[in-house]
Amino acid sequence: MNPVFLKESGKTVLMMGNEAIARGAIEAGVDFTASYPGSPSSEIQETLAQAAKVFGHHAEWSVNEKVAFEACCGASFAGMRSLTSMKQNGLNVVSDVLNTVNLSGTKGGIVLVVADDPGGHSSTNEMDSRLHAKLAELPLLEPSTPAEAKEMIKYAFELSERVKLPVLVRSVTRVSHARGDVKLGEIQTRSRKPAMGFLDRFIGHPLVHPILHLRFNQAKAEFEKSPFNAYLGPENAETVIVASGPSAAYAIEAVHNLGLDDQAGVLKIGTGWPLPEQLVIKHLARAKQVLVFEEVDPFLEDNLKVVMAGAVFQGIAVPKIFGKRGGQIKGPRGAGIGEMSPDIVYDSLAGILGARRPERSEKFLAAGKQAAEWKLPGREWAFCAGCPHRASFWVIKTALKEDDREGVLIGDIGCYSMGVSKTGYNLSRTLQCMGSGIGFANGLGNLAGFHQPVIAIAGDSTFFHSCLPGLVNAKYNGAKMVFIVLDNSGTAMTGFQPHPGTGKNALGQQVEPVSIEKVCAGIGLTVQAVDPFEFEQALKILEDALETDQLRVLVFRHKCALIEGRERKEDQPRVIIDQEICLGDACGCNRFCSRVFACPALIWDNIKQKAAIDEVVCTRCGVCLKICPKGAIKLEQPLKKKAAKK
Repeated sequence: MNPVFLKESGKTVLMMGNEAIARGAIEAGVDFTASYPGSPSSEIQETLAQAAKVFGHHAEWSVNEKVAFEACCGASFAGMRSLTSMKQNGLNVVSDVLNTVNLSGTKGGIVLVVADDPGGHSSTNEMDSRLHAKLAELPLLEPSTPAEAKEMIKYAFELSERVKLPVLVRSVTRVSHARGDVKLGEIQTRSRKPAMGFLDRFIGHPLVHPILHLRFNQAKAEFEKSPFNAYLGPENAETVIVASGPSAAYAIEAVHNLGLDDQAGVLKIGTGWPLPEQLVIKHLARAKQVLVFEEVDPFLEDNLKVVMAGAVFQGIAVPKIFGKRGGQIKGPRGAGIGEMSPDIVYDSLAGILGARRPERSEKFLAAGKQAAEWKLPGREWAFCAGCPHRASFWVIKTALKEDDREGVLIGDIGCYSMGVSKTGYNLSRTLQCMGSGIGFANGLGNLAGFHQPVIAIAGDSTFFHSCLPGLVNAKYNGAKMVFIVLDNSGTAMTGFQPHPGTGKNALGQQVEPVSIEKVCAGIGLTVQAVDPFEFEQALKILEDALETDQLRVLVFRHKCALIEGRERKEDQPRVIIDQEICLGDACGCNRFCSRVFACPALIWDNIKQKAAIDEVVCTRCGVCLKICPKGAIKLEQPLKKKAAKK
């Protein structure tokens, strides 16, 4: 059984950070959950959706983050506890309502979990979402471990109900995707009944701004005594390290391993905003130097400087503060860029305090040397073998070449983001945020004197998330473009979560799918659907659309190869290279399959100097058969599946 669902209070289990966050919501008796997937946050709602069948709360994948948060606000207005989770990009989508519901206030506890992605492991940016808490004047909590994340979620619900505001809990990749020991607590019995009384009014207006300040100061006073803030070390230490999030764990470890326990204190800040000023002044008043560790921006550092500058009027001297703002604490790419790491903390302490890092053992060094000698084979950033986007990009590449007007492809966010690289034939000219492709194309498609054809792309999930306003705008203002929806039947980039077009909801229940074609037709647009694996047909439809120089919508529909593979019940034919036809470089195709088409299953046999198939990688989708200029790629008898283990 998933440990998240255990009812054994007091038991310690191993959990991923996102699972711990979900468990915290369950222990708090959450009533309503709604989210849109985005790594590194996706597992939170996935876990809560599975848990809904056990504990009875509502769980849904919403069409986008704004709608998810608004749905949670609706539940809060009726007195219910609600939680939404998202990645940092999603908080931008929520920003509009976040800066009005803070004024109106809330009723039932509402928690917004945002999982930032320092280093941009699965994002186009590494935005620091803590600034949104400051902008909206909302309480912010920052866990440093999975265990603390669980406890913070429970506290966040209670705090929200006391101050009548949404509470932000900011996780990061190294908390969300780390695993650690988590002690299970009691699960609250859900007994709240949804209701809105006559006096339950939630009106956002500048007139109630003073009330927001009162609520904000209430949270500030509470944070002064919060157990999520802690000080370790000598009371009168001249060197104090202030850290938040996982950086606090790195700092505590480094201070101990460098033998600085008697010299330096560590002030761990879990309540990131508003900063507990008196607690900060208490521990920094006697310090001569302060080192600040955080990720990504110098948010904590800047706020500490403001607090200590104000303390001057109390006769307290401001210590020298080392951090990212001054460039003293930085990673290999510079200050304020990328993740914090134990090595950065060690090196910073060694450089500023003159401490020596402990020598690594011979055994450790030998193991490191051995690991370095064992090199993994090189692997390009590429579409999966059998990915329908590979076929779609090949169709687009061919159509633009034959059109011969230097047409441009405007990209978007998803698996097809790789259209900027070799695997997408370097076709995409832009890569920004969800729905931006159709927006950019609105400008290009209405630009006087711009005669290059415009193609905008978006995935099926992105279509529902953020493309509809741009599409309506294109229709309304007569933008000339071809808009292609790459429909692979799921939110593949973040874990194959369902969306309105898949016919399933977050609980796995069958629902009536929302048709992309009918939505477009309802706007009054000409729309056609085609399988990009049917290369000639797809190419003809796209070429015809380009020739009209009008707004056209095409749906390139084929299931993601990974989804298809999971659902496949029958053996498929094997893909082979006919060595009699394939003559390598001699046939004049310039190694078309491995160099040009760039499927990872199509490789070059250096011994035979001919193309070959990597049968482990090949999904036997068959697209390569239709585009090999020599017809050397063929199908053979089906592979026999191994008997399933009992």
